[in-house]
Order: sequence, then structure tokens, then C-alpha cells
Amino acid sequence: MTVRLRAHHLLCLLTYVGKGYTPAFVANYGRVVARLNAGAPVVLVEGPDEICAPMLGEPDCHCRNASVVARDAQALADVAALLGLHLSAGCEVRLDAVRLATLRAAFAAGTIRAACASCQWSGLCTGIAASSFAGVRLTG
Repeated sequence: MTVRLRAHHLLCLLTYVGKGYTPAFVANYGRVVARLNAGAPVVLVEGPDEICAPMLGEPDCHCRNASVVARDAQALADVAALLGLHLSAGCEVRLDAVRLATLRAAFAAGTIRAACASCQWSGLCTGIAASSFAGVRLTG
């Protein structure tokens, strides 16, 4: 079964170590990562996805904000260019170990991080990348 993801979550997954907005968010994220580690492919979507699901009922949910939509567009363009693929909503992407290594190398080098510029988690992700991605949950 596929995992529905918005484009900027392709970047977030690279450094996910089990931290998040709420305990429900973290538990859900863990289930999504487990499915990906079991080989489930990603289908790109526009707007909120499976990772967003626990946040959608919150009164200050940012998942539909224009800034997040812009973050998706930037991430999509950067990942597509890096991988040499045409990516858009509806495309399927496999996050195997080789592809994750390629994405993480580019993330650590800063070449696919423009979408992260205004993200509150950017500092955490920078530290994880600097630690050679120690403790990340997604293994491919």
C-alpha cells in the first residue's frame, strides 16, 4: 500500500529521529516510517498528507498555509532536479537505501534545503545532518 506524501515531507523524512509537534503526531509519523521501511512506495500529493493527518483538527494547523504550499513546490523542484526526474502530484517514488543516500548527501551539502529556510525544525535537521544522520528512523 502506498504512502501519500506532500513534497516537503520527502526532506523531513531524511532527518526524522522521533521528534514532532505532539505525541499523536510522533506516533503517526512512526507508523508512516515503518511502512516506508517495509518497502511501501510514496505517491506525491498536493496539500495535507498522511504525516499531516494528526494535525488537521488543530485550530492553528499550518498544513494548508500558503507558506507550506510554497515549501512543497520548492522541495519538489529541488528533489526532481537532483534525481533527474519529472515529479508532480500523482507520481510514485521509492525511497530505497540508494535513493536515501543520494538525498541525504544533497541535504547535508545544502543543495536541496531551500524549502527548509523558514521551517522551525531547520536547526534540529541541520544538527542531524551534521551527525551523519545518526538516529534517523527511515532506513530504506
